[in-house]
Amino acid sequence: MNNPVKNITYQIYNSNNKTDLNITPAQFTQLLKNSTLGERRPIADQECLAGMINNSNLIISAWDEENLIGISRCITDFHYCCYLSDLAVDKKYQGQGIGKELQIQTQKQLGPKCKLILISAPAANSYYQKIGFTNNERCWVLNRSESLIS
Repeated sequence: MNNPVKNITYQIYNSNNKTDLNITPAQFTQLLKNSTLGERRPIADQECLAGMINNSNLIISAWDEENLIGISRCITDFHYCCYLSDLAVDKKYQGQGIGKELQIQTQKQLGPKCKLILISAPAANSYYQKIGFTNNERCWVLNRSESLIS
């Protein structure tokens, strides 16, 4: 476990509550680079990253003073399902429970029947199982570059 940081704060952006979103695309990009998600996200495409942040309707962020060190970025209806698209914690801060706290704070924003759904990075499969997620083998993905068969 890394040295614990005592002054971690969490901020909530919830589109239902009209709270302010205070994350810039540059901060988001840096966090992705500092976590393992940078390998699987379009970090060179600033327009895409800005859209990812600006069009999410639930974001929980973790901060060490002015530094963004963690994020739970979601698309949700708040009642039935919540797709946790990005869960990232800066590598220097991993192992301190920040990722788990981001998920706890995410769940607190959701209704009692709302499922938290995510696609895990291969290296994180054991993490999600350890904290209580159930593996579902019925997930399907269609990339935008692929067309539907008519």
